[in-house]
Amino acid sequence: MRADDQIMIIRKNDFLAKLTEEEYNALNIIHNFVVARRDDYIYFDAGFHNKLYFIKEGYVKVGNVDEEGNELVKEILKPGDVFGQFSLERSNMMGEFARAHNQETVLCAFTVNDFEKILSTRPDMSIAFSKKVGKKLLQTETRILNLLQKDVRSRLLYFFWTIGRQHGQDGKNRVVTNNYLTHEDISRLTGTSRQSVTTMLGMLADEGLVIMDRKQIVIPDMKLLERESKVG
Repeated sequence: MRADDQIMIIRKNDFLAKLTEEEYNALNIIHNFVVARRDDYIYFDAGFHNKLYFIKEGYVKVGNVDEEGNELVKEILKPGDVFGQFSLERSNMMGEFARAHNQETVLCAFTVNDFEKILSTRPDMSIAFSKKVGKKLLQTETRILNLLQKDVRSRLLYFFWTIGRQHGQDGKNRVVTNNYLTHEDISRLTGTSRQSVTTMLGMLADEGLVIMDRKQIVIPDMKLLERESKVG
């Protein structure tokens, strides 16, 4: 990919677009532009990783590997999301991996040290980044509570409601987005067996709440889905 194409992709990010040319050069983003092929690891067992990543195109699966070698998926991230040392603390990612999910993924990366220097002189960006981190932590907390307190149907309804919120930011009640999830992905993210996910998705489709095929996820009525998932 040509350098000018890379710049165009990076500049589309709502956060990075705020950088001045001097700050942009200081972060050395062009030389930390990453293209990961489908299922490639971006990092693995990142105990002392010291980088921050912004997703430009594609999706990234983040998780850990248990003692038996099984992947425990924590989240699947979309364009605009940030991962890596997002808390700006060293050595808090022991055992974590990140890999391109289902397709080629484009990212930009920079070291935590370089990013902290920018934030120290740009309080507006520091506040914006803090909001990103706060939102991410709140989503993680809510997801854990959802796993502990809700039944399978409610967990799946809430899961798709959050997807609808992420992709329906234009305020439309009907949400249609590309499907980047398998039934196995959903089962891991909701703490549900794959068989239960498949069965429940069929029931939700019959009810007109969530319609999912290989290409798309369709939520015909976000307000109805919100009521059914007991959100709010």
